[in-house]
Amino acid sequence: MEDHVIYLGLGSNLGNRLNNLKAAVNNLTPQLNVLAKSPIYETPPIGYTEQPPFLNQVLKALTYEDPEPLLGHLKRLEIALGRQPGIPNGPRLIDLDILFYDDLVQKTPSLTIPHPRLHERGFVLVPLNDLAPDLVHPLLNLTIHELLNQCDVTGIQVYGREISS
Repeated sequence: MEDHVIYLGLGSNLGNRLNNLKAAVNNLTPQLNVLAKSPIYETPPIGYTEQPPFLNQVLKALTYEDPEPLLGHLKRLEIALGRQPGIPNGPRLIDLDILFYDDLVQKTPSLTIPHPRLHERGFVLVPLNDLAPDLVHPLLNLTIHELLNQCDVTGIQVYGREISS
């Protein structure tokens, strides 16, 4: 089985946000082997703004799963961790998004890779830049660092509260 390098975006703005992120990371195996974790950032909501701020993080991982089965695993994990159906860009207990899968470009009814809006989202680009500033977006042909320089990052800050594990 061939391993694929992927980047995942994680987000939470309901309940114990930090524990939600930790629970997601701790339940990714065996389908994913986490290689690196960005710092956690507190970020303002976008779109629907009448909701609590998010905690966001990006992971670099290896997976043996193909993209569609990987998406299925992530969606099942979201439900197992307590995610309920909601409005687009609305509050959520946990959100797990495939940002990149190797240098794959794919668009199916259920999955678009690279993530279609990641280049507009500071809450994704800031933590992704911590892990892979020189990663080139295969459609835009710009590095993550270059995309970040074009993005509004107002209100995004490192989540500084120390919590013992």
